[in-house]
Amino acid sequence: MAKFSNRLRELRQSKELSQQRFADYIGISKSSINMYERGEREPGLETVESIADFFNVDLDYLIGKSDIPNKTLYSSKQNVFSIPNISPITTQHLPLLGEIACGEPIYASEDRESYIEVGTDIKADFCLRAKGDSMVNARILDGDIVFIRKQPMVENGEIAAVIINNEATLKRVYYNQAEDQLVLSPENTSYAPLVYTGEKLNEITILGKAIAFQSDVK
Repeated sequence: MAKFSNRLRELRQSKELSQQRFADYIGISKSSINMYERGEREPGLETVESIADFFNVDLDYLIGKSDIPNKTLYSSKQNVFSIPNISPITTQHLPLLGEIACGEPIYASEDRESYIEVGTDIKADFCLRAKGDSMVNARILDGDIVFIRKQPMVENGEIAAVIINNEATLKRVYYNQAEDQLVLSPENTSYAPLVYTGEKLNEITILGKAIAFQSDVK
């Protein structure tokens, strides 16, 4: 059986989290995480429970008393993961974009409610909650969570998170270099494209490329 220190390191690395980022999620110091992983300190029960909840594993697995990560997944007579189109989900937590102040995005603090849980196959840096119906033809509805990979520019026709009038929104981006023109196009014919040229381009900040979204079943 693996010791707690080994389990913790394996779980953290499986989610591609640095010690600092993981410490921020749990709400403890990086030095504590470092000492846990080196076996120099044992966390209290409350911290162990928080870590187990974060990784969605049983306490016995985390402390090395079991090799089954989550017994509830294996409790039924049939292993559902043997069905071809069903796969287990390993999750990570991404910060949810908050308010926009003076053109700069404010990301989540250490408040766990400001983080969204998502599968580790989604390589994003943060997410935002869609507002309104301007992107419905891209199947992005009001209230959906959209996952964004940070980058200062996107390819023509790609959907990006942009700051317009001090608010984060989603639009398809088209840039005409010859005319020095940027067009931000909604995915709803009820709304007109937004066109920026010259100095007006300074009013737009591209936060990153939209790579996936999460929608509730209704």
